Amino acid sequence: MTAPAAIQFRETDLDALAAFAGRIAVLVPEAGTLSQPVRRLNRLMRGALARCVESPAFAKLKPGESCDLAYPAGLATEAVRVVKLDRKVGRAEARAAGATIGRGRPEGGILVLAANHPQAAEISFGLALRDYDFTDHKTAEARPRGPVTMMVTDPEVVAARAAPLAALAEGVFFTRDLVNEPSNVLTTDDFAARLAAMQELGLEVEILEEDDLAKLGMGALLGVGQGSESPSKVVVMQWNGGEKDAAPLALVGKGVVFDTGGISIKPAGGMEDMTMDMGGAGTVAGVMRALALRKAKANVVGLVGLVENMPSGKAQRPGDVVRSMKGDTIEVINTDAEGRLVLADVLWYAQERFQPAGIVDLATLTGAIIIALGHDNTGVFSNDDGFCDAFLKAAKAEGEGAWRMPLDDSYDKLLKSRIADIKNTGGRPAGSITAAKFLQRFVKPEVPWIHLDIAGTALLKSDSALAPKGATGWGVMALDRLVRDRYEG
Repeated sequence: MTAPAAIQFRETDLDALAAFAGRIAVLVPEAGTLSQPVRRLNRLMRGALARCVESPAFAKLKPGESCDLAYPAGLATEAVRVVKLDRKVGRAEARAAGATIGRGRPEGGILVLAANHPQAAEISFGLALRDYDFTDHKTAEARPRGPVTMMVTDPEVVAARAAPLAALAEGVFFTRDLVNEPSNVLTTDDFAARLAAMQELGLEVEILEEDDLAKLGMGALLGVGQGSESPSKVVVMQWNGGEKDAAPLALVGKGVVFDTGGISIKPAGGMEDMTMDMGGAGTVAGVMRALALRKAKANVVGLVGLVENMPSGKAQRPGDVVRSMKGDTIEVINTDAEGRLVLADVLWYAQERFQPAGIVDLATLTGAIIIALGHDNTGVFSNDDGFCDAFLKAAKAEGEGAWRMPLDDSYDKLLKSRIADIKNTGGRPAGSITAAKFLQRFVKPEVPWIHLDIAGTALLKSDSALAPKGATGWGVMALDRLVRDRYEG
């Protein structure tokens, strides 16, 4: 997998500044006050840094933004990046500054003069996240990128604060890699194998094959994948870091490794993006990796349904009726509304086996949520106000956009079927809401539940604050924060 940059924390060494050949980054507050290391650097640069800080260009910068001084006289560095950042800033501003510093890491590496900035660890986290680059399928030799060193007043303290963030960055990178991977590489078999490899981190991983799923009665999930040569699977990942008898938080992810739409085939234009239709499963995997790496003191189980939705002589047809593990019958109106069929069975299995304290499902479920919220916010649906509020608070703290949507019972009538208990789509009106209402049917009323529709946030066509264009890893940070705040005491 793509590995985050290994960031070293060292005591400030002013004598090393003149000879450093990579990029030097400095933090300057809006008032323009220069810290001792920055004053030393300014003297070496013959006052050029101070002139930059006093300029109208610096005054116009927003917190976390920067201006570059290229090849300054008196230094070996290729550039000094002057980043505007006050000492009293929040997590989002600190990470934005880190992302500014990390963008385009040069061959000579990066040296950050962070001194005693209280948000140095968060700056390092932002740097690591924005430094991501998925190059697995490019034949050209990768551009060499040098090491990253942060000079701080107390390296041991900052390193200790940064360690769990480094684990979180690895979880985000794991999710991004999975979502960016083409589907001829990330088959259901390959996906399951990558998850099984996390046993070496201390996760308990179990793979349920098609025969196992048939015995459990997962007719809804198996119907989706019956037209594909790739076998359908459910992978269960357990992290038992909390009290032995504490009920776990369950995370459930949609893992459609490629979605043609099946017999209700999608238009050709844009279908190549359907390699990301396993984004929910990818996020669950990334969260589980982060929890294991940082040894979270909580019990969490991640379950992902892995299928491929293909048209063939064996494929599910519009008008078919399938029976879910719960026992409900479902009329398949549109085979492109397949993710909810996968989640229905995995949600029920999670509740029957683990009796979770709460359950969160994630899925690139509907194009309708993009129409409603665009690409800035994930749609949030829930049957429990307290649980939902805790998640929204966690998402806000981590800077991941999320917006609660309605889940009124009045929408149920749109899913009534003439020949079965329920149909799998209610048509175009309120498409993301009726999808959530479908899933709610497979959640026991007493179980706190959140559904996250990440169709608009899992993969972007342009750069975001903390990621290059492509997979974002949305949700890994928010869910990790939810675990910290609600389940780790």
